[in-house]
Amino acid sequence: MSDVDGTWNTVVNTPMGEQRGQLTVSSDGDSFTGAMSGDRGTLEITDGAVDGNKLTWTAQISEPMSMKLSFSVEVNGDEMSGNVQLGMFGNAPLTGTRA
Repeated sequence: MSDVDGTWNTVVNTPMGEQRGQLTVSSDGDSFTGAMSGDRGTLEITDGAVDGNKLTWTAQISEPMSMKLSFSVEVNGDEMSGNVQLGMFGNAPLTGTRA
């Protein structure tokens, strides 16, 4: 098990307000699988990559509009921080703590 594995309580500060959810990470070498769940449902993670304590992945949303989200975070102990590229809407900060 890697230091990045587990369940994380996340907050993304989007233009539509704070989006709280849970991220599950299950790493295997330099890749990982998992999902993000919250009030708007569950997003399957695609292209999950692990580089030391850094995670990158993408997810596709369909509401309020179809958009590919690109995530990049760094794990430091029981905390993570990074950002989400919200398509044409710029970046939104993401923070998380181990559940």
